[in-house]
Amino acid sequence: MNYNTKALLLSAGLGSRLRPLTDIWPKCLMPIRSRPLLEYWLSMLSKNNVQNVLVNTHYLSKYVNKFLTQDKFKNWVDITYEKELLGTAGTVRKNKDLYKNNTLLLIHADNWVCCNFTNFLNFHHEKRDKNTLITMMTFTCDNPAACGIVELDKKGIVINFHEKVEKPPGNLANAAIYLIEPQVVEWIANNPDVNDFSTEVLPYFLGQISTWENKEVHRDIGTIEELKKAQIDNCDLPIWTEKNTWQQSFNKNIIQELVK
Repeated sequence: MNYNTKALLLSAGLGSRLRPLTDIWPKCLMPIRSRPLLEYWLSMLSKNNVQNVLVNTHYLSKYVNKFLTQDKFKNWVDITYEKELLGTAGTVRKNKDLYKNNTLLLIHADNWVCCNFTNFLNFHHEKRDKNTLITMMTFTCDNPAACGIVELDKKGIVINFHEKVEKPPGNLANAAIYLIEPQVVEWIANNPDVNDFSTEVLPYFLGQISTWENKEVHRDIGTIEELKKAQIDNCDLPIWTEKNTWQQSFNKNIIQELVK
Protein backbone atom coordinates (compact mmCIF):
# COMPACT_ATOMS: atom_id res chain seq x y z
CA MET A 1 0.00 0.00 0.00
CA ASN A 2 1.33 3.45 -0.89
CA TYR A 3 0.95 5.90 1.97
CA ASN A 4 2.51 8.90 0.19
CA THR A 5 5.68 8.44 2.22
CA LYS A 6 9.13 9.70 1.27
CA ALA A 7 12.32 8.42 2.88
CA LEU A 8 15.55 10.03 4.01
CA LEU A 9 18.38 7.57 4.66
CA LEU A 10 21.05 9.08 6.88
CA SER A 11 24.24 7.48 5.57
CA ALA A 12 26.91 10.12 6.00
CA GLY A 13 28.50 9.09 9.30
CA LEU A 14 32.22 8.50 9.87
CA GLY A 15 31.79 5.12 11.56
CA SER A 16 34.74 5.86 13.84
CA ARG A 17 34.09 2.87 16.14
CA LEU A 18 34.48 0.55 13.15
CA ARG A 19 38.03 1.60 12.40
CA PRO A 20 40.18 0.31 10.77
CA LEU A 21 37.37 -1.02 8.52
CA THR A 22 36.01 2.46 7.93
CA ASP A 23 39.43 3.77 7.02
CA ILE A 24 38.87 2.13 3.64
CA TRP A 25 35.10 1.61 3.30
CA PRO A 26 31.97 3.55 4.43
CA LYS A 27 29.91 2.17 7.27
CA CYS A 28 26.65 2.27 5.31
CA LEU A 29 28.12 -0.14 2.73
CA MET A 30 29.55 -2.68 5.15
CA PRO A 31 28.82 -6.20 3.89
CA ILE A 32 26.25 -8.40 5.58
CA ARG A 33 26.18 -11.83 3.97
CA SER A 34 28.13 -10.30 1.06
CA ARG A 35 25.55 -7.58 0.35
CA PRO A 36 25.95 -3.92 1.43
CA LEU A 37 23.93 -2.70 4.38
CA LEU A 38 22.39 0.16 2.41
CA GLU A 39 21.04 -2.29 -0.16
CA TYR A 40 19.03 -4.05 2.54
CA TRP A 41 17.39 -0.73 3.44
CA LEU A 42 16.62 0.12 -0.17
CA SER A 43 15.22 -3.36 -0.74
CA MET A 44 12.93 -2.99 2.27
CA LEU A 45 11.70 0.36 1.01
CA SER A 46 11.13 -0.94 -2.52
CA LYS A 47 9.10 -3.88 -1.22
CA ASN A 48 6.88 -1.41 0.62
CA ASN A 49 6.37 0.95 -2.34
CA VAL A 50 8.43 3.76 -0.86
CA GLN A 51 9.66 4.95 -4.24
CA ASN A 52 11.03 8.37 -3.39
CA VAL A 53 14.26 8.07 -1.43
CA LEU A 54 17.02 10.55 -0.60
CA VAL A 55 20.41 9.39 0.72
CA ASN A 56 22.75 11.88 2.38
CA THR A 57 26.48 11.37 1.94
CA HIS A 58 29.69 12.83 3.31
CA TYR A 59 32.47 10.45 4.38
CA LEU A 60 33.91 8.33 1.54
CA SER A 61 30.99 9.57 -0.54
CA LYS A 62 32.55 8.46 -3.83
CA TYR A 63 31.92 4.82 -2.89
CA VAL A 64 28.31 5.48 -1.88
CA ASN A 65 27.73 7.49 -5.07
CA LYS A 66 29.09 4.66 -7.19
CA PHE A 67 26.84 2.15 -5.44
CA LEU A 68 23.76 4.32 -6.00
CA THR A 69 24.39 4.78 -9.73
CA GLN A 70 23.28 1.21 -10.40
CA ASP A 71 20.33 0.95 -12.77
CA LYS A 72 18.07 -0.59 -10.13
CA PHE A 73 18.11 2.70 -8.19
CA LYS A 74 17.55 4.96 -11.17
CA ASN A 75 14.60 7.38 -10.98
CA TRP A 76 13.73 6.71 -7.35
CA VAL A 77 16.91 7.15 -5.27
CA ASP A 78 18.66 10.53 -5.13
CA ILE A 79 21.76 11.80 -3.32
CA THR A 80 22.35 14.92 -1.24
CA TYR A 81 26.01 15.55 -0.51
CA GLU A 82 27.09 17.40 2.64
CA LYS A 83 30.54 18.97 2.49
CA GLU A 84 30.22 19.52 6.25
CA LEU A 85 27.93 17.31 8.30
CA LEU A 86 24.68 19.15 9.02
CA GLY A 87 23.37 16.98 11.85
CA THR A 88 20.31 14.78 11.56
CA ALA A 89 17.83 17.63 11.89
CA GLY A 90 20.01 19.84 9.70
CA THR A 91 19.74 17.35 6.85
CA VAL A 92 15.95 17.35 7.20
CA ARG A 93 15.91 21.15 7.12
CA LYS A 94 18.14 21.34 4.04
CA ASN A 95 15.65 19.12 2.17
CA LYS A 96 12.46 20.38 3.80
CA ASP A 97 10.72 21.25 0.53
CA LEU A 98 10.66 17.57 -0.43
CA TYR A 99 8.49 16.66 2.55
CA LYS A 100 5.93 19.47 2.71
CA ASN A 101 2.90 17.30 2.03
CA ASN A 102 4.30 13.87 2.78
CA THR A 103 5.07 11.64 5.69
CA LEU A 104 8.83 11.50 6.14
CA LEU A 105 10.45 8.15 6.89
CA LEU A 106 13.70 9.11 8.63
CA ILE A 107 16.18 6.25 8.95
CA HIS A 108 19.61 6.08 10.52
CA ALA A 109 20.77 3.70 7.82
CA ASP A 110 23.86 2.48 9.64
CA ASN A 111 21.61 0.37 11.87
CA TRP A 112 20.94 -3.26 10.95
CA VAL A 113 17.24 -3.99 11.16
CA CYS A 114 15.01 -6.90 10.20
CA CYS A 115 11.30 -6.52 10.88
CA ASN A 116 7.85 -6.46 9.35
CA PHE A 117 8.25 -2.99 7.88
CA THR A 118 4.77 -3.13 6.36
CA ASN A 119 3.29 -3.34 9.85
CA PHE A 120 5.38 -0.36 10.94
CA LEU A 121 4.00 1.74 8.08
CA ASN A 122 0.45 0.51 8.67
CA PHE A 123 0.64 1.33 12.37
CA HIS A 124 1.68 4.92 11.75
CA HIS A 125 -0.89 5.64 9.07
CA GLU A 126 -3.84 3.69 10.45
CA LYS A 127 -3.41 2.86 14.15
CA ARG A 128 -1.28 5.45 15.94
CA ASP A 129 -2.91 7.82 18.44
CA LYS A 130 -4.53 10.67 16.50
CA ASN A 131 -2.81 13.25 18.70
CA THR A 132 0.70 12.11 17.78
CA LEU A 133 2.90 13.37 14.94
CA ILE A 134 5.77 10.87 15.08
CA THR A 135 6.01 7.09 15.27
CA MET A 136 9.30 5.87 16.70
CA MET A 137 10.48 2.32 16.13
CA THR A 138 11.72 0.73 19.37
CA PHE A 139 13.48 -2.50 20.34
CA THR A 140 14.42 -4.39 23.48
CA CYS A 141 17.98 -3.50 24.46
CA ASP A 142 20.19 -6.12 26.10
CA ASN A 143 22.25 -3.44 27.85
CA PRO A 144 19.85 -0.61 28.77
CA ALA A 145 22.58 1.53 30.34
CA ALA A 146 24.22 1.78 26.90
CA CYS A 147 21.04 2.69 24.99
CA GLY A 148 18.61 5.54 24.69
CA ILE A 149 15.72 4.17 26.75
CA VAL A 150 12.19 5.47 26.27
CA GLU A 151 9.52 5.70 28.96
CA LEU A 152 5.95 5.23 27.75
CA ASP A 153 2.46 5.89 29.02
CA LYS A 154 -0.34 3.32 28.86
CA LYS A 155 -1.04 4.22 25.22
CA GLY A 156 2.56 3.57 24.18
CA ILE A 157 3.31 7.27 23.80
CA VAL A 158 6.75 8.55 24.79
CA ILE A 159 6.71 10.62 27.98
CA ASN A 160 10.43 10.63 28.81
CA PHE A 161 13.90 9.76 27.52
CA HIS A 162 16.79 8.25 29.46
CA GLU A 163 19.96 8.52 27.39
CA LYS A 164 22.66 6.06 28.50
CA VAL A 165 22.03 6.36 32.23
CA GLU A 166 22.62 3.83 34.99
CA LYS A 167 19.51 1.85 35.96
CA PRO A 168 17.02 3.31 33.46
CA PRO A 169 13.33 2.44 34.04
CA GLY A 170 13.11 -0.33 31.47
CA ASN A 171 14.88 -1.79 28.45
CA LEU A 172 12.81 -0.45 25.53
CA ALA A 173 15.15 1.60 23.36
CA ASN A 174 14.88 4.12 20.54
CA ALA A 175 15.77 2.39 17.25
CA ALA A 176 16.41 5.74 15.48
CA ILE A 177 13.83 5.01 12.76
CA TYR A 178 10.87 7.37 12.56
CA LEU A 179 7.74 8.20 10.59
CA ILE A 180 7.20 11.94 10.80
CA GLU A 181 4.30 14.16 9.81
CA PRO A 182 4.84 17.47 7.93
CA GLN A 183 4.19 19.60 11.03
CA VAL A 184 7.42 18.30 12.54
CA VAL A 185 9.42 19.08 9.41
CA GLU A 186 7.93 22.57 9.45
CA TRP A 187 9.02 23.02 13.09
CA ILE A 188 12.57 21.95 12.19
CA ALA A 189 12.58 24.40 9.27
CA ASN A 190 11.49 27.23 11.58
CA ASN A 191 14.17 26.47 14.18
CA PRO A 192 17.51 26.88 12.38
CA ASP A 193 19.57 26.43 15.54
CA VAL A 194 18.27 22.87 15.98
CA ASN A 195 20.62 20.34 14.39
CA ASP A 196 20.18 17.01 16.18
CA PHE A 197 16.94 15.09 15.81
CA SER A 198 17.21 12.81 18.84
CA THR A 199 18.40 15.35 21.43
CA GLU A 200 16.70 18.53 20.21
CA VAL A 201 13.63 17.62 18.16
CA LEU A 202 12.25 14.60 20.00
CA PRO A 203 12.22 16.24 23.47
CA TYR A 204 10.10 19.08 22.08
CA PHE A 205 7.48 16.60 20.88
CA LEU A 206 7.17 14.56 24.07
CA GLY A 207 3.59 13.35 24.38
CA GLN A 208 3.23 13.37 20.57
CA ILE A 209 5.42 10.35 19.77
CA SER A 210 3.78 6.96 19.29
CA THR A 211 5.91 3.80 19.37
CA TRP A 212 6.06 0.56 17.42
CA GLU A 213 8.26 -2.24 18.72
CA ASN A 214 10.50 -4.27 16.42
CA LYS A 215 10.56 -7.73 18.00
CA GLU A 216 12.91 -9.22 15.42
CA VAL A 217 16.46 -7.97 14.77
CA HIS A 218 18.00 -4.62 15.64
CA ARG A 219 21.75 -4.11 15.84
CA ASP A 220 23.94 -1.09 16.07
CA ILE A 221 26.73 -2.40 13.85
CA GLY A 222 29.02 0.38 15.02
CA THR A 223 31.54 -2.13 16.34
CA ILE A 224 33.35 -4.93 14.56
CA GLU A 225 31.93 -7.43 17.06
CA GLU A 226 28.32 -6.48 16.28
CA LEU A 227 28.99 -6.34 12.55
CA LYS A 228 30.28 -9.91 12.67
CA LYS A 229 27.20 -11.02 14.65
CA ALA A 230 24.99 -9.55 11.93
CA GLN A 231 26.46 -12.00 9.42
CA ILE A 232 24.49 -14.87 10.98
CA ASP A 233 21.21 -13.09 11.68
CA ASN A 234 18.27 -14.77 9.97
CA CYS A 235 17.12 -11.95 7.69
CA ASP A 236 15.97 -11.86 4.09
CA LEU A 237 18.50 -10.94 1.45
CA PRO A 238 17.79 -7.91 -0.79
CA ILE A 239 15.27 -8.51 -3.55
CA TRP A 240 17.73 -7.94 -6.41
CA THR A 241 19.58 -10.99 -7.63
CA GLU A 242 21.46 -9.85 -10.72
CA LYS A 243 25.25 -9.84 -10.45
CA ASN A 244 26.17 -6.61 -12.17
CA THR A 245 29.59 -4.97 -12.43
CA TRP A 246 29.27 -3.20 -9.08
CA GLN A 247 28.30 -6.39 -7.23
CA GLN A 248 31.08 -8.38 -8.88
CA SER A 249 33.60 -5.78 -7.78
CA PHE A 250 32.13 -5.73 -4.28
CA ASN A 251 32.44 -9.50 -4.02
CA LYS A 252 36.20 -9.11 -4.52
CA ASN A 253 36.57 -6.19 -2.11
CA ILE A 254 38.94 -6.90 0.78
CA ILE A 255 36.24 -5.65 3.17
CA GLN A 256 34.38 -8.93 2.59
CA GLU A 257 37.19 -10.90 4.22
CA LEU A 258 37.72 -8.41 7.03
CA VAL A 259 34.18 -8.78 8.42
CA LYS A 260 34.16 -12.58 8.55
